[in-house]
Parts: sequence; C-alpha cells; structure tokens
Amino acid sequence: MSLIVIPDDEPPVMAPSAAFARLKPHEVRCYDTRPSTPDELLSRLRDAEVVINIRSTTHFSDDVLSRCPKLKLISIWGTGTDNVDLDAAKRLRIAVTNTPGVAAIAVAEHTLSLILAVAKHTVQVDRQVREGKWPRAMVTRLYGKTLGLIGTGAIGREVARLGKGIGMQVIAWTFHPRGDISEWVTIEDVLRRSDVVSVHVRQSPDTTGMIGREHFEMMKPSAFIINTARGAIIREGELLDALRSGRIAGAGLDVFEKEPLPPNSPFFDLPNVVLTPHAAGVTPETTEAGLELAIENVFAWLRGKAKNQVV
Repeated sequence: MSLIVIPDDEPPVMAPSAAFARLKPHEVRCYDTRPSTPDELLSRLRDAEVVINIRSTTHFSDDVLSRCPKLKLISIWGTGTDNVDLDAAKRLRIAVTNTPGVAAIAVAEHTLSLILAVAKHTVQVDRQVREGKWPRAMVTRLYGKTLGLIGTGAIGREVARLGKGIGMQVIAWTFHPRGDISEWVTIEDVLRRSDVVSVHVRQSPDTTGMIGREHFEMMKPSAFIINTARGAIIREGELLDALRSGRIAGAGLDVFEKEPLPPNSPFFDLPNVVLTPHAAGVTPETTEAGLELAIENVFAWLRGKAKNQVV
C-alpha cells in the first residue's frame, strides 16, 4: 500500500468530500492545517510516495522535492502548477498531474460576475443604498462593447461564449490560437480595442509579470481589467498605480501576488475594484468533481497508466 499524504487541506475540502472514501484502501495522512514553513512541509512529506496537493500556497521547491526520496507523484487539485518546481520534479522523476477543465464553467461564470459587478458599480451602489442614499450611477452597458481575452484555454473559451451571450464582441490573443471562438488579434490590439480585458493564461516563466504599466497605457481610460488566472501575471504595483490615477476605470480581481491579502492591502482603499478571495472555481459541483479527478489521477498512476500528467 502506498502512503498518500494530503499536506494542506485547510480549510477542509478533501476530508469531508464523498471522493475521500476512495482512498481508504491506502494509508492516508490528511493534515487540516497548511504547512507554515518548508521544514514543516518536509516533515509531512518525508515518507510519502504520493501527495495530493490542495492549496496553491504550498510550494514544492527543488529543495523540498530533493529531500523526499520516496516521493513519486504529486496530484494537484486544480490546473495551476506554478507552486511546483516542474524542472526539479522532472529531474527527480516525480510525476505531476492536475485536473484540467474541471473548474472551467465555474471560473468563467465568476469572471462574468466580476465583469458585471465592475461595470455596474454593484458593490459601491449597494453600499450607498445601505447608507440610506439613492444613487443614480451612470454605469456601463456591456451590450455591443468589446471583450478582450488574454489566453483562451478551457476557461477563456467559456468566457468567450458567455461574453457573446450578453451581446459583447469577443477578440482574443493566445499563445496557440485555434478554432473560431473569437477574432484573433495581437495582444496589443486586445489592450487597445477592448472595453473589458480578461486574463486567462496559465502562470509560467513566460507569463509571470507579463502585464504591467506599458500595457495599462495602451488601454482605454474607460476600460476594466479582470483577473481570475494568477495574481503574479499582472505587476500588482503598476496595476495599483493605473487604478489610482484613473488610467483605467476599474478592475475585478480574484487572485493576488500575496494570498490572503494582508490587512493593510492598498486594494482596500480603491472604490473602483471588486475583490474576491481566489474563489472563482469554488462551487460544490466543481469541488467534488475536481477532488474525484485528483484521486483518479493517483489510481491511474498506480495502475501504470498516468493521465493528466504535466511532467
């Protein structure tokens, strides 16, 4: 029997799930707190052959992986792999799998909700009504406006469908364009032409910090940017400058460079930003399906027929 370690089930999603029962034939150690240091993570992983990773805040560095001689598989719940040193995993012959596509609909719906909340000033207006005011905000009509996508994987394609559904024109840039989901343009055209720019690339060395001041300067002053991908894709300090100065009109953000946001985050002082806690893919349906697939990836690997393998 393989020792399977779940080092970071906080808040608990795996332990209370229906899928968790499938692991019973194996020895399982499931920790309901996140490791606070690499040494604490290492102490949990040292004897594991298989790890199921729940939280992207748990970092599998070269140093950690090199000190886990028994580790053969990291099964990630989710699509992002930026918390794993993939080069080190490949060198050490540690397989890494993920759960692609499972959360696409939920994240796309959340993206649309952020677009609507920012465009309609929903949070600000709600607050004013609760204060006894009766505002008449001149908000943005989205019908006929241009939605620009940066990245068109499973989530980006679903956002394109929803955008068209509310009458938006969809344009897009991606590393590998395929199909006819949108008008394919350069990334510069996405930024210059769009009324809403929505980010959907995966974080990698090529995409970390890929959007910054020079890109905000291309955007319309009336435009919004939405990020449900990864916080590090946008240079956060330069985004804050663009929002404070009015260089762009607003933002809807589900992801950040540091998560959770610190108590003194400058985002809290900005009225033109809608914030959510990296929760775009968190629905009961998506959670259960993703956990089920993360476990199935373990069993497929144990059978010698790995699937959804990244390295």
